[in-house]
Amino acid sequence: MSNESLANLLKEERRFAPPAALAEQANVTAEVYERARADRLGFWAEQARRLSWQTEPTETLDWSNPPFAKWFADGRLNVAYNCVDRHVENGLGDRVAIHFEGEPGDTRSITYAELQSEVSRAANALLELGVRPGDRVAIYLPMIPEAVVSMLACARIGAPHSVVFGGFSADALATRINDADARVVITADGGFRRGKPSALKPAVDEALTRPGTENVRSVLVVRRTGQEDVAWTEGRDVWWHDLVERQSDRHTPEAFDAEHPLFILYTSGTTGKPKGILHTSGGYLTQVSYTHHAVFDLKPESDVFWCTADIGWVTGHSYIVYGPLSNGATEVLYEGTPDTPHGAAGGRSSRSTASPSSTPRPPRSAPP
Repeated sequence: MSNESLANLLKEERRFAPPAALAEQANVTAEVYERARADRLGFWAEQARRLSWQTEPTETLDWSNPPFAKWFADGRLNVAYNCVDRHVENGLGDRVAIHFEGEPGDTRSITYAELQSEVSRAANALLELGVRPGDRVAIYLPMIPEAVVSMLACARIGAPHSVVFGGFSADALATRINDADARVVITADGGFRRGKPSALKPAVDEALTRPGTENVRSVLVVRRTGQEDVAWTEGRDVWWHDLVERQSDRHTPEAFDAEHPLFILYTSGTTGKPKGILHTSGGYLTQVSYTHHAVFDLKPESDVFWCTADIGWVTGHSYIVYGPLSNGATEVLYEGTPDTPHGAAGGRSSRSTASPSSTPRPPRSAPP
């Protein structure tokens, strides 16, 4: 293909109107563009009111110290409460939050009430490990429910999380643990990917021999693959099922400032040292909750949503965890890769999917 032909592909001036029936029922209609253009800050203040705040913000944007922007700085909220508890309080506890599909064929459906209990137990477990607001927690897990629970448990107690993609090496993990000064690592014995178990715990053990990781005092390990001969460091390593499952399923979330750090997410590091990007609570949650509602046109009463990203990337943070759950969605969480056991199958079952990288339209389907 010639360079001229490739250049022609970069230009697309056609416009395609949405079907009338879809446009009539859309969460966001054309008038929103003009309203946002006329009063940008008023528009985002309106979207912030879609969330539950312990202290309602009176200031939308503080731009007094460019390039540092502070959103809703005088407001206070809890991110996990917005993603879980308020839906239970609003009578949606029996709604399925997560349909989990394990690559080997195991399945599990978790309601919002059950998710509230699991997140509370995990939060209490982190507190027992000495995690306090502001402490960083590294999460190195496969795409299993405990990954979502861990993120929400950190948010619940105000401990910024740093999720590291499970395919990264021990060196990459150590670099991120060191830079964030993580005090706890949450991992698993392994996960299933492309039809076989892949160990994770050995990479954590190796990473924690690197200089700069000495401040990690606990490693919380989920038993997922059941692999034998998992190396163990007494006094540091603890099984998830031993610690978390004996905790109380009651925990009262604390409200934090809107600018309280929610998570650190690192660049891939392919061009040098990975760089950590810090996301704070109020502005981030407002943005991902609204964009999930608007761009995907989610109807939580009827839709089932699937984002095929990994939680190790910002797309996964935004459209697997915080966006869908803040909107009371029912979503699919799939372990491994969608082309297992073979590419034509698209996974073990054929389902309509929606992903931020593919189409801004969630599936209209019955629960899996």
